[in-house]
Amino acid sequence: EGIPQLRAAASLSVRTGLDMADPIDLKKHIRSIPDFPKPGILFYDISTLLAHPKAWHATIEQMAETVKAYKPDVLAGIESRGFLLAAPLAIALGTGFVMLRKKGKLPGITVRHTYALEYGTDTIEIQADAVDKGKRVVLVDDLLATGGTMAAAVTLLEQVGAVVPAAACIIELTFLEGRKKLPVPVEALLKYDS
Repeated sequence: EGIPQLRAAASLSVRTGLDMADPIDLKKHIRSIPDFPKPGILFYDISTLLAHPKAWHATIEQMAETVKAYKPDVLAGIESRGFLLAAPLAIALGTGFVMLRKKGKLPGITVRHTYALEYGTDTIEIQADAVDKGKRVVLVDDLLATGGTMAAAVTLLEQVGAVVPAAACIIELTFLEGRKKLPVPVEALLKYDS
């Protein structure tokens, strides 16, 4: 059993150029943009992480290591940056991948869930046949802030019969306490306290 894992690690190291013994500081590859999308908000931009091959590969590998403990059959990505993370993560884990999108963006029969925002409401949807009942679906997004969208996504997945053992993200803004809104454990690679 240890030999295939060793081969996989060696293969990853050759394929990505990563030195598995020398971890990359992922926070160095995320830039902070003040006053975006409105004054007073500090936006954590992952586009610089995505553009850096070694940091991006390290992100996927670290997420895969964390998420595999939950034994997912499928990963669900939340529109739109959640897709960027969930799709390659599904390949790394050998799982399927489904999309949770804003209202009206998916073809075919959909199931929707409307949830409250600070000012108003929003709606997310999944295709009605995207997940077989009883399948283990780990929810994936780039960032956990207030937790409203992730909590709604868990509700939607459970509505279609999925078992949601956990949610995972790259960044958690701990000061917003979004984790408290979620009925499942949350795995975050990076935490920001302000």
